[in-house]
Amino acid sequence: MRVLVATDAWRPQVNGVVRSLEYLASEAPSLGADIGFLTPGDFRTLPLPGYREIRLALASAGRIERAITRIRPDSVHIATEGPIGWITRYVCQTRGYPFTTSYHTRFPEYLAARLPVPLKWSYAALRRFHNSGDGTMVGSPTLERALKTHGFRKLMPWSRGVDAELFRPRTARPLAFPQPVFLYVGRVAVEKNLDAFLNLDLPGSKVVVGDGPSRANLRARFPHAHFLGTRTGRALAEVYASADVFVFPSLTDTFGMVMLEALACGVPVAAFPVMGPLDVIGRSGCGCLDLDLRRAALGALQVSREECRAYALTFTWRESVRQFIDNIRRAHGMWADAARPLFASRLAQ
Repeated sequence: MRVLVATDAWRPQVNGVVRSLEYLASEAPSLGADIGFLTPGDFRTLPLPGYREIRLALASAGRIERAITRIRPDSVHIATEGPIGWITRYVCQTRGYPFTTSYHTRFPEYLAARLPVPLKWSYAALRRFHNSGDGTMVGSPTLERALKTHGFRKLMPWSRGVDAELFRPRTARPLAFPQPVFLYVGRVAVEKNLDAFLNLDLPGSKVVVGDGPSRANLRARFPHAHFLGTRTGRALAEVYASADVFVFPSLTDTFGMVMLEALACGVPVAAFPVMGPLDVIGRSGCGCLDLDLRRAALGALQVSREECRAYALTFTWRESVRQFIDNIRRAHGMWADAARPLFASRLAQ
């Protein structure tokens, strides 16, 4: 089975969407699927105003249709609701190509954090976008329930995994800061609610890894916190393993893969009891969820690092990719081999 993924989120961005798609591409061949991509790298781009790290693709329906015709996939999957996503949706609808979508980011809440845009307006646009496909993949049961209340249909589970070989406990602690070390990893932006973490009265040190439009402001306001910038690969894994508690202050994330990465390194999580932490941590005992984030952070110091690691190992990328492929087949009725030429027959019309 060949799937073409259309995404506005791609390298050099460092986020959960990009990492999910990278692991999807690497694991899919062993499960009988080939994943291709339409990304901003295929088009001219402009920086997103106020967020220059994100590039907006100057995509066109003609170029996207020619790419689909050349690749001849069995299905198209639209991963994001940016220019590439919207135009790919238009092409699929007008040409009758089968497609699915996935819901990674709570854009209505993110937009409302920056501009006075009513949530119902944003959700109406996203509902129209996603309900037009054959199915929408969501990362957690809590997100699925929330989207159902907003009128989203044909929702399918697509959980996430963690690279347990890269993210693992280590004996060395390269962060030479006073302990205990309370760590945040992720985008440094208003929607991540970092003030809630950095304002806490905690012993030891607060460390922030990542970049984004709020970094300069937060660094000036919280001079005692350590801002390390972006880290990836082994350098990121070593930072995780140096921490005592991973603090996840977001109130808007749909999942939070960074929590799995921290757990795989043996680091317990402190977070609010909201979507994302409720699904990743739940009742596992591998962290503390509390409306008082300080109480959660201090409580997490008592959590067993060995139990955190063992729990993280139950989340694998192979199972995540298997779930994705099964969703594609189920959405398009492609379980039988005879159904596989579905997309090719549409192209020939």
